[in-house]
Amino acid sequence: MGRVSMLITNIGELVTNEPAPDREGGPLGLVRDAAVLIEDGRIAWVGPSTHATERLARPGERRDRQEADEYRAHWNDVVDVVDAGGRAVIPGFVDSHTHLVFGGDRAEEFAARMAGRRYEAGGIRSTVAATRAATDDELRTRLAGFVAELHSQGTTTFEVKSGYGLSVADEARLVRLAREVTDEVTFLGAHVVPTEFADASDDYVDLVVGDMLAACAPHARWIDAFCERGAFTAEQSRRVLEAGAAAGLGIRVHGNQLGEGDGVRLAVELGAASVDHCTFLGDADVAALAASDTVATLLPGVEFSTRQPYPDARRLIDAGVTVALASDCNPGSSFTSSMPFCIAVAVRDMGMTPAEAVWASTAGGAAALRRTDVGAIRPGARADLVLLDAPSHVHLVYRPGVPLVARVWKDGAIISGR
Repeated sequence: MGRVSMLITNIGELVTNEPAPDREGGPLGLVRDAAVLIEDGRIAWVGPSTHATERLARPGERRDRQEADEYRAHWNDVVDVVDAGGRAVIPGFVDSHTHLVFGGDRAEEFAARMAGRRYEAGGIRSTVAATRAATDDELRTRLAGFVAELHSQGTTTFEVKSGYGLSVADEARLVRLAREVTDEVTFLGAHVVPTEFADASDDYVDLVVGDMLAACAPHARWIDAFCERGAFTAEQSRRVLEAGAAAGLGIRVHGNQLGEGDGVRLAVELGAASVDHCTFLGDADVAALAASDTVATLLPGVEFSTRQPYPDARRLIDAGVTVALASDCNPGSSFTSSMPFCIAVAVRDMGMTPAEAVWASTAGGAAALRRTDVGAIRPGARADLVLLDAPSHVHLVYRPGVPLVARVWKDGAIISGR
C-alpha cells in the first residue's frame, strides 16, 4: 500500500454524500470537525479530526507497529497536512451536461431574447457555421479556457458533447478534441438538422447512424439526441440512440425542453442514463422517471438565459426521481460554466433545498454519468474535493455570485486555488 500523501484536517463541515446514523444532513452525510486522509489520489479514510492521527499511525490492519512508529516520528516528512481552518469541504462538482467545443458566440441572440424574442432550437446552426470555420488549435485553446473555468469553480468531473459540427469530419474532430480533456464524451450528431439537409432530415439521420457514428464512436462514451420540435422526432431519435447503443455507447437524451413531448418516455424505454432539461413534464413522464434508473438532469442556466419556466424539481424529488444539476454550458442557451450559480438558481427558482441542490450537483451528476468513483467523499473514491471559503455548503446559495471556491483537488492534486 502506498503512503498517505495528504491529510486535510480541521474541516468545519464535511459533505460526504454518504449518510450514516451518526451523521447529520440526511443524504449529505455531514461530518463536523472532520478530517480526510488521501493516499495515491484516492480517499483512504474519513472521520473526526481528533481520530486522524490515531488512524494514520494505528498498527494492525493498516500497517505494522514498526511502520506506525516511523509515522509518528516523521509525521511532517510523510504527510502533507492541510489545515482547512474550520471551513467546509464538499465533493468536486460533477457537471454531466456541457457543450464546450465550439466557435463564435451568440451574444446578439441573447440580447435579442432579453428584449423579447422567443428562444428556438434553430439558433444552433449559427454556432455550427462558426465552429466549422474554426481551426483545431482555435477550438483546443478555447476548450482549455473553459476547462480552467470549470476547475476554478469547483468542477472536477465533466461531460462534453459534440453537436456543432454536423458533418462527418467536423463531428469526428469535436469528439476527438473533447476526448483530450475528459473521458465523458458524448456524440451528439443529432443536435439539429444542418442547413444542407434542411429538406431531407431523414437523409441526415442516415448519415448520423452511418458514417458519422462510425467516425465518432471510437472517441465517445455516450450518444445523445435532441428529441424536440425543431430538432428530431421520436422516431428519428430512436434510430440514432439504438444505433449508438449497438455501437457500444451509453444513451443520453435531450428531452422535454420546449414543451411536453416524447423525449422522457423514449429515454426511459431505452434505459438512458439521463434525460436532460425536463422542463415540461406530464404526470406520465414523472411516473416513468420515478419507476426507472434514468436520472432527470435539470439545467437551471437554460431557463435563466431563455426566460422559459423553470423545471419543477420539487415535483420530481417528491415523486422519488433521481435529480442531477448541470450547467449545459453552451453559447446559445446557457453560457455559464458555474455550478455554484446553477445551485443558487435551483434553490431560488426550482424548489430545491440547499442540501438537495448540492447533492444533485455532485452525487446526482455522478449518477447521471453512471460513475461510482466520483461525487462522494468515501474510502476508495477519487480524491476530488473542494474547499470553500465558508463554514457550510449553505453559503453556496446564501452568498450567490461570491467566489467561495478556495481550493480544488482532482485525484489528490491541486488543480485550482491556493
